Parts: sequence; structure tokens; C-alpha cells
Amino acid sequence: MNKPLIIALDFQEQTKCLNFLKSLMQQGYKPFVKVGLEMFINYGQDFIKALRDWDLPVFLDLKLNDIPNTVERTCEVIAKWNITYLTVHANGGSQMIAAAKRGLQTADNRTKLLAVTQLTSLDDNDLRNDFKIEMTSQENVFNLAQLAFKSGADGVICSAAENLEIKAKTSTNFLCINPGIRPAWSDRNEQKRVVTPTQAKVFQSDGIVVGRPITQAQNEIEAYRKIQGEWN
Repeated sequence: MNKPLIIALDFQEQTKCLNFLKSLMQQGYKPFVKVGLEMFINYGQDFIKALRDWDLPVFLDLKLNDIPNTVERTCEVIAKWNITYLTVHANGGSQMIAAAKRGLQTADNRTKLLAVTQLTSLDDNDLRNDFKIEMTSQENVFNLAQLAFKSGADGVICSAAENLEIKAKTSTNFLCINPGIRPAWSDRNEQKRVVTPTQAKVFQSDGIVVGRPITQAQNEIEAYRKIQGEWN
């Protein structure tokens, strides 16, 4: 698979979202899309099915975090949807990550399991003040990435600046998918650990996730084209 530019579908209305994707496809693109918790709660499995009926690759970002048995059964259901990526929280622990992987492992399913290390909206101060974690953000990310690797995950969600060290501590084949990507010409919003698409490429990202710089742009297709150009 080529290293994708993944569009986070930050739309309030399903019709507007589908029209945007249709416009991209009419321009000859086959967008790789991320469906987060808000979109999934609003529009459900039927929305995922509509995207797959268009043969679009789907990253379902649910960040599952529950007891291992519940997560495994949930992943057994999701395995039938033929999506590309699914997320769990790495801090759910080794048993939960392994259970999620088991749930996805059906004979014909190719869904890859990605573990969320640390949310890009968190920094060292948040770890120390909110969670009483004395590690730095990078130390926390590396610890969780190694845990995910040992527990059978296919990769992690992390800041692009952490890719090279994570691959050194795990495997060069361990996927590092990067949110918190902001072109130099866009707002950072609430993201604290951000890099540009060009920097992500230097950091050997296996895929970048971009939402509002595309979906809230005055010209969404032009913004997508511009970021795709920077990334490729």
C-alpha cells in the first residue's frame, strides 16, 4: 500500500461529507478516509458500508478501551466490515491489545490494528498534572509503542517526530500513522505536537491524518490537492 494521506471526516452533516467525497472522486482521487467516534455515533455502520461500497479505504478510529473480552467480541464484529485500520488505546494494556488482534484475525480479514499511544492534544504538563506520570511525553509514547508491538498490534498512532525512535525500538515494518499534521499555512487548532506533511515524510511516516485544514477550507478539493502535493 502506498503511504496514504488520510482525511479525517470532520463533517457535521453526512450529506455534505458524501458530496465532498464524490467531488474528490470525480476529480480522479480515491480518498483514504478516517471515521472518528463522533461520525460513527451519528451515522453508524451504514455510513461505513456506504464508504466501502465506493471501495474507499477506511480508518475507523474508535480508540477502543475496555476489558479484553469485550474488545475481542467487538473486533470480531468489525472484522466483517473489511476496513483498513482500527484503533485501540495502548493504555488498555497488553491483554486488551492481544484480544483486539485475535478478534480481527478471521480468515479473509486484513484489518490492521493500530494502538493510540498518547493523544496529540496532551503534553508533558498534562501527563504530570492530570495523570501523575513523571515520564516525558516521548518516554510515555515509546513505552506504549513497545507494549503495543509486543502485544501484536500492527502499528501505532503517534506524532511524526517520534516515528524513527519507535521503529528503532520495535521494527521498521511497525506502522507509524501520524495525526497532528498541519501545513505551514493552516491553524494548529488544539494540537500541541504538530509537524508539516513535508516533515512527516522526512520522519518516515507510514501515513498522515489531516482533517480541518481540508474539511474546513474554503476550497476543500484545492486544499486536499495542495497537501497531497506536499506529502508526495
